[in-house]
Amino acid sequence: MTWTSQFGKGSGWLLQKIVNGLAISKISPNTLTFIGLLINIVAAFFFGYARQENYVRMFLYASLVIIGAGLFDMVDGRVARQTNQVSVFGAFFDSVLDRYSDVALFFGLLVFYARGNRYFYVFLVAFVMTTSLMVSYTRARAEALIGSCKVGFMERPERIVLIILGGLFERWDMMPAALWVLAVLSTITVIHRMRYTYLETERRKLAGIA
Repeated sequence: MTWTSQFGKGSGWLLQKIVNGLAISKISPNTLTFIGLLINIVAAFFFGYARQENYVRMFLYASLVIIGAGLFDMVDGRVARQTNQVSVFGAFFDSVLDRYSDVALFFGLLVFYARGNRYFYVFLVAFVMTTSLMVSYTRARAEALIGSCKVGFMERPERIVLIILGGLFERWDMMPAALWVLAVLSTITVIHRMRYTYLETERRKLAGIA
């Protein structure tokens, strides 16, 4: 057994222990989802309140907090399944709060760049925030029409990882680089999903599928 498989097995064991404890506590999965949102809002405040003299440290704190919020993203669904509380509304609630979490993080970055008079990056963050929402919207709208639209790379986990990496390595000015990658790949993902949905609707039209 390699060290990577051992690490994965150990992480899975620890995560399951956390899920078991939360299941015993009878906490609602929706409550866990809401706590994750609150933690991401804390991270957004770290971004927004960063100043020129402390932004490296504040970005580091924000990234660590986002990692903590990710724990709740990982366990809420597992707790729901283990306690037989899986519901359509729960999935909807989780998706909606994920969007709020994303907007909160980007808004924190937007405030940081606006306070530093870095207006180009204010625009870039606003663009990334828009395209990130469009990645989710295009999938949701497409799946209402064609059933499944899982094409494209820049899903929420990839976006969050890039924000975390940008914050952890901001000492080397990595957040702007992360934002550029997000802007480009999110836009490509939106275009990919639009094209896929167009081709699928045309295919169904030719096949006579309603």
